[in-house]
Amino acid sequence: MSELTLPTARQRPLDPPDEVTRLRQQAAIHRMTYADGHQGWLVTGYAAARAILAHPHFSNLAENMHPPIAARMELRKEPEFRSPPGFFLRMDAPEHTRFRKLLTGQFTVRRMKMLEPRIEEITNACLDAMAAEGGPVDLVEAFALPIPSLVICELLGVPYEEREQFQKDSKILVNLETKSADAVAAMRRIWAYLHGLIERKRKDPADDLLSGLIEGGELTDEELTGVGVLLLIAGHETTANMLGLGTYALLTNPAQLAALREDPSLIDNAVEELLRYLTIIHLGPIRTALEDVEIEGTTIKAGESVTIHLPVANRDPARFADGEDLDVTRPAGGHLTFGHGIHQCLGQQLARAEMRIAYPALLRRLPGLRLAVTPEEVPMRSEMSIYGVHRLPVTW
Repeated sequence: MSELTLPTARQRPLDPPDEVTRLRQQAAIHRMTYADGHQGWLVTGYAAARAILAHPHFSNLAENMHPPIAARMELRKEPEFRSPPGFFLRMDAPEHTRFRKLLTGQFTVRRMKMLEPRIEEITNACLDAMAAEGGPVDLVEAFALPIPSLVICELLGVPYEEREQFQKDSKILVNLETKSADAVAAMRRIWAYLHGLIERKRKDPADDLLSGLIEGGELTDEELTGVGVLLLIAGHETTANMLGLGTYALLTNPAQLAALREDPSLIDNAVEELLRYLTIIHLGPIRTALEDVEIEGTTIKAGESVTIHLPVANRDPARFADGEDLDVTRPAGGHLTFGHGIHQCLGQQLARAEMRIAYPALLRRLPGLRLAVTPEEVPMRSEMSIYGVHRLPVTW
């Protein structure tokens, strides 16, 4: 079996690298050489990806990863930041189960439904400001970033006027080219801010997620801080990039944009299709085998690293007919964008609500919406762990 390094260069901004797509056409699992030289595996098939994400013998724990991968995934090398308390994304059961249960109790259907009117208010306020300013504007700065940022602030109880520094620091953390010292400094600033916020909420609780976790009394301040850091970063980076990149995808696929304009009831399907087609988590996730496991005839040995290429797996024709095409009428569901198994994204219903509200409002309020530059001039987030557009100049 030939060995390869992970291709990352995209030939077209909305498609994964052609070389990785060709690999999927050959097989679901491939031997791969990581950047530091150690050997592992690249998974490109949908069924294999789903099986590994759900398998109890694949670990997400940083300590089980090959050291250079752990350092990159954790974005910090110093021991005190390797696995901070409460950073449950990098835990396995039973610790992960403990945090997951507590957080599930806070991400209730009731709380998500209660947030929807606020999401609508925030969306309309952004659109009012855009309309008042007139085009062209950067849709990322004016629309895609403020909406999830305001919503996650609302959910966690972060005063919105305090958001600016953590937005800057979160961008540092998700940039694959960030130097380790800069990543550590950014994480320390976010950590210190959240720790201070939790101290304030102990004295003056409100009706928000962090106050609810404090009231539960099961987590230490350090664990609460870790949870807050994780949710704060994940809660605005991911949805912001879906709103920006999703709008770019629609504006550069006029037939799909027209279909959604003509039939707004397609929005649920359209959201799921954009999530599948774009798959903004374009590098990873990474798992480590805890023992020898056979997946689709390939034995992955204990201790070996596995990188799952979600953008290519989410286009596997064995699961999605014509998966290389964007089709907002496609029956919704089945994609792996929010993961699968015990680490499936906790905030996925909130993300869906934000997109279901924001996309139609944008298209309704600005019927003449179009790019203010050529598609080729839109700067893509190729160097970031979460894909998207750096800026999206639009007019109407």
